Amino acid sequence: MACTDDSTVGGGSRAAALRPAYQSELAKGTDRFMLPRRPDCPWCGSSRLVERLRTTDLIQRKPGEFVLDRCQDCGHTFQNPRLSPDGLDFYYRDFYDGLGEGRLAGVLTTLNKTVRMITDSNHRRRARQVLPFAPEPQRWLDVGTSDGEFCAAARALLPETIFDGLDLSDSVERAERQGNVTHGYQGAFPELAPGLAGRYDVVSMFHYLEHTGEPQHELSAAHQVLRPGGLLLVEVPDPDSVFGRLLGRWWLPWFQPQHLHMIPAGNLGRYLTETGFTVLAEQHGEAHLPIDLLAASWLIISSLAPPADMPWLPKAPDRVSMALRYALYMGGAPAMAMASVLDHTIALCGGRPKVSNAYRILARREL
Repeated sequence: MACTDDSTVGGGSRAAALRPAYQSELAKGTDRFMLPRRPDCPWCGSSRLVERLRTTDLIQRKPGEFVLDRCQDCGHTFQNPRLSPDGLDFYYRDFYDGLGEGRLAGVLTTLNKTVRMITDSNHRRRARQVLPFAPEPQRWLDVGTSDGEFCAAARALLPETIFDGLDLSDSVERAERQGNVTHGYQGAFPELAPGLAGRYDVVSMFHYLEHTGEPQHELSAAHQVLRPGGLLLVEVPDPDSVFGRLLGRWWLPWFQPQHLHMIPAGNLGRYLTETGFTVLAEQHGEAHLPIDLLAASWLIISSLAPPADMPWLPKAPDRVSMALRYALYMGGAPAMAMASVLDHTIALCGGRPKVSNAYRILARREL
């Protein structure tokens, strides 16, 4: 497992090149990245809120503290106070692209390989779920598509289907250039939906809703772009998973500060029913990714190890720190391997709703 970031810009480290801008930004503080705290639940409006989790950015280690509140009436869990648009920009920056591309390919190599292996086969299972209800969909829109990997995998099962992708980032342009999607739309889904109204037979959202500030608006946009009888396929983390309670802040799906909303399956199913959909299937075990213990062990080791060279830190780590970092990751490798074995053993026990770390809902637009 690599534990350094040695990408360079102009002969120097990329982190060093980015450090002055980050330090200037951080000198203004991080409180400005948060909106005012909500006194009520954004899902049902109840004021009966309780703190569920308080944590930091465990992956990037950017400064700041984040709180997840849980509604005692409907069970909805949400970031409170929530990141502002400027805050989202700050914490997303250099995670999926820029400096983050090299770091995710390096520091998270073991975890990424495991997730990718699981996800590749999961893509095909996701696509197969719609086939009994739409054997030959003409047009499919994947929202939050990133590089369009799902669309590329699903096309093997549905070679006649036109797969389009939508994403906020410019990764969707790359997906179009690579041929993973036929058309790539960049922007906010609710803003683009009027121009796509009634165009699609299937809309998919895989681990997308939890990143959005107003998930109900996203679901309304899906209703708008689907033709009557069209299918909506949603997959999200399950906040009712037992691992969320057992592992606490080390449960990867909490994923702070990027996950803004964690929606219980009952809430999502009822909302869809109330807004013109019929729920056709709800799956738990099929959506489960067996990485809970592996990811938790990686996060714990990462928190104990000195940080890599990151521009939001005041200075680059010295050689002693980097050596200690490497030693901790190497020493933790057997524990991570055992955690991975346990993850897959647990997954073999079946798809109990309270065990699965995610769920998937398929619904049909009726109105």
